[in-house]
Amino acid sequence: MDMTKQELLDAAKKTAAAPSCYPGLKALIEAWEKALGTPEEHAAAVKMLAGLKECVSDIDGFIAFASSPDGVKVLGGEAAASQAVEAAKSAKAKGTKYCICPACTNGGILLDHEADLLH
Repeated sequence: MDMTKQELLDAAKKTAAAPSCYPGLKALIEAWEKALGTPEEHAAAVKMLAGLKECVSDIDGFIAFASSPDGVKVLGGEAAASQAVEAAKSAKAKGTKYCICPACTNGGILLDHEADLLH
């Protein structure tokens, strides 16, 4: 299903606003937003997509990270990490393919609609 520019913009804004969004990716998203409707839009979309491909984690990558010592630290301790792993496993069982954080969830929407971004 094709997405409208507004739907893509909404997903991009949600990605950039997420606390888990990397600053570099946020800058690429903001540059794409500023380029909308200009001759630079396509080039900005290509750069944003490259950043998304680098930053958005798949669900298995998130499960592995949340199960690691670094993940436990980042997620706020064993209990929080364990809850995140269980939530991610549940999401995976339902067909979710990206990390369940807001940045990856919305970034994944953009990745899934790459053709709409480049159109």
